[in-house]
Amino acid sequence: MRRIVIGVSGASGSIYAYRALQALQGAGVETHLVMSGQAGRTIELETGMSARDFEALAQVVHRDDDLAASISSGSFLSDGMLVIPCSIRSASAIAHSLNSNLLVRAADVCLKERRRLVLVVRETPLHLGHLRTLTQLAEMGAVILPPMPAMYAQPKSIEDIVDHTIGKALDQFGIEHSLFKRWESPR
Repeated sequence: MRRIVIGVSGASGSIYAYRALQALQGAGVETHLVMSGQAGRTIELETGMSARDFEALAQVVHRDDDLAASISSGSFLSDGMLVIPCSIRSASAIAHSLNSNLLVRAADVCLKERRRLVLVVRETPLHLGHLRTLTQLAEMGAVILPPMPAMYAQPKSIEDIVDHTIGKALDQFGIEHSLFKRWESPR
């Protein structure tokens, strides 16, 4: 069975995490969820849902302060980790191996074990420090995947725009889906 760790930071865009969890559940992927301390508050402010709604979609939920959790070890096998949304604070902590919480530690483990780490970075505009941090992460092996809608799919709703980003993230793990219309050559 496929297994992916999902990290949810407190950045804006928590609906991306919710939709990713739904899509992974539908694809039969085992998910291990860890949310930062601020994620629950952002979820409530943006969606009217609670952290428990997100937790209900994951097979395993880990506390962010539990650095002894299974996902904190390289011996825990997974296909990698998706941090969605990923705040610049979390990205910076990951880039510098500041493993003070489980979300950052699990991402650090993916980097050290050469597993796929996909960061859906939610910040704009980006200043030079942000760009240097993201460049450092890319050089370390992370995939930087900001939520940028593709207009070629002609989205009709916010859900279409969100699904495009989720589909692009799932593509990074080789997970089949039909979340968006793929580009085809014009006739």
